[in-house]
Amino acid sequence: MTTYTAPVKDMQFLLHDVLAVSGADIPGYADLDAGFTAAVLDEAGKVASDVLAPLNAVGDREGCVLENGVVRTPTGFKAAFEAMKAGGWTALDCDPDYGGQGLPYLMGTAVGEIFVSANMAFNMYQGLTHGAYSAIRAHGTAEQKATYLPRMVSCDWTGTMNLTEPHCGTDLGLMRTRAEPQADGSYRITGTKIFISAGEHDLAKNIIHLVLAKAPGGGEGTKGISLFIVPKFLVKDDGTLGARNAVSVGKVEDKMGIHGNATCVMNYDGATGWLLGDLHKGMKAMFTMMNEARLGVGLQGYAVAEAAYQNAVGYARDRLQGRDVTGVKNPTGPADPLIVHPDIRRNLMDQKSFVEGARAFTFWAAHLIDRSVRLGDEAAEGLVSLLIPVLKGFQTDKGFEMAVQAQQVWGGHGYIEDNGVSQFVRDARIAQIYEGANGVQALDLVGRKLGADGGKHVMAFFELVKGFIKENEGDDRLRGFLDPLKQASKDCQAAGMFFMQNAMKNPNAALAGSYDFMTMMGHTCLGLMWAKIAKAALAGLDAGGDADFLNAKLATGRYYMARHLPATALHLARIQSGADPVMALPAEAF
Repeated sequence: MTTYTAPVKDMQFLLHDVLAVSGADIPGYADLDAGFTAAVLDEAGKVASDVLAPLNAVGDREGCVLENGVVRTPTGFKAAFEAMKAGGWTALDCDPDYGGQGLPYLMGTAVGEIFVSANMAFNMYQGLTHGAYSAIRAHGTAEQKATYLPRMVSCDWTGTMNLTEPHCGTDLGLMRTRAEPQADGSYRITGTKIFISAGEHDLAKNIIHLVLAKAPGGGEGTKGISLFIVPKFLVKDDGTLGARNAVSVGKVEDKMGIHGNATCVMNYDGATGWLLGDLHKGMKAMFTMMNEARLGVGLQGYAVAEAAYQNAVGYARDRLQGRDVTGVKNPTGPADPLIVHPDIRRNLMDQKSFVEGARAFTFWAAHLIDRSVRLGDEAAEGLVSLLIPVLKGFQTDKGFEMAVQAQQVWGGHGYIEDNGVSQFVRDARIAQIYEGANGVQALDLVGRKLGADGGKHVMAFFELVKGFIKENEGDDRLRGFLDPLKQASKDCQAAGMFFMQNAMKNPNAALAGSYDFMTMMGHTCLGLMWAKIAKAALAGLDAGGDADFLNAKLATGRYYMARHLPATALHLARIQSGADPVMALPAEAF
């Protein structure tokens, strides 16, 4: 059985020493003093360890079962969901006008990590509801907001997003689901959607589906798509539930992982729906929630890796195998613990340096979203929009890789289901696929985000890196962080220059290198985070802080800068090889 403990001390260090949240000029941040954030995170940690983590294996083992049109969630999920609602956790960063607590998105992100690490499949029920809430809040009418948002904030009603169809995934222009206007202003929605997470379950009284469909007059492709609110149960004028809508579950998918979340085929057979936002502008409404949703998936990448890492460290300390080549470390036992061996240390340091760097990157991005939303800061919005595909793609790729490495520490015992470590690997895998597969994230980064607004956002990122280096180059203690960061940034800029010089005459030159560029940008972002962490750690040491904790930060950061950040040179070489090696083989030769 696996265990999980929330890394509250690490989170507090990021919030207060690295990001200095309580001194930020963002509305609501002044209330985030260290005592308050510690109380919130400690309590979330207790819920995670005592309630959610014990159900992780239960959900994996039992899965969700479709019975007479209703999906039954695993044993204990209903009671846990009620506990989450009663504790106000579903409303943490939601609008107080609709029953939310109004905390910054950053705090919702930190708490979300804790809950994902404890039980990713369970947390998806409320996480998806938050995304649907955000879309309705941004694009709904006053009546729609009043009808749906208070009940979604409390999670008395939950929400979903319905995009994918059997023949249509990323290419939404091929969508076949139709919306026919009715005399009363509603629409009749007809079609089938697949891969709908939390599409049906027994945790809430109603489920509010947000469904992309094509209404008459919109033309072909994505320009004709609109977004509709389609509740499981129709809502009467007084807010009570009425008749069952014509929406049903065709199937619950049998998946590789996240068994505790119901991934459904949803059939809309003339279901009643209401337009959300402008007609034929459904993609705009959907993209409102995209930064939030993709950050949430990028968070899943490192949050699952954190839980896997904790269990790998515990096993490495306890498992006795072989003797340390430099001398016996456990003279009273038959062998030394795994953790003394250099290759196990390498494995664990890979995990630790990634998870802590990714956490910092995610918290920083969440703070940029707060700055964008709460201050109307267009520069912050542009920067976070640039970095979201990097955060989602890079962190889920590496998060899966780190879950595999955690399993590797366990050896054969990690491959046995009874020990629970394999669940982390299976659960982490989906994050590379949903909310836009990582290849699509790379194409979005290179094809859309680099050139957005004349390229000013990517140039702003490089200026930010350059400014940090210049500001701190006088501190020789940071040399091992600043020099590798400078080189990584130069590698990224050289790749961008290659795209500019070659993409017009051969677009494949950019597309073939997009995945490498996303990855090298990910390494550079984590390099920047580790440099910021090192600066804060040194300041903490100068002030007489916890030497063991702070020196561990410095050692972990130096490991990342020495062992991982140089990968940007490899990715640059791949990019500069152009499209020819990728496209040389004819399609029929595969």
